[in-house]
Amino acid sequence: MSRSYKWIGKAIEHPGALHRELGIASGKKIPERRLEAAAKKGGKEGRRARLAETLERMRRK
Repeated sequence: MSRSYKWIGKAIEHPGALHRELGIASGKKIPERRLEAAAKKGGKEGRRARLAETLERMRRK
């Protein structure tokens, strides 16, 4: 198997963590501007925001 097998499932270890970091209720949608701003940050928050953007683009196809 290739290294990328089931990478999304392994990447999402803590569901809802990005919502908690941004201070948004778990049932609400994260505003696009807040997500873009968080994606520019470093650390876990930035990584989670960039992953959220990637998954959003995958969903639109």
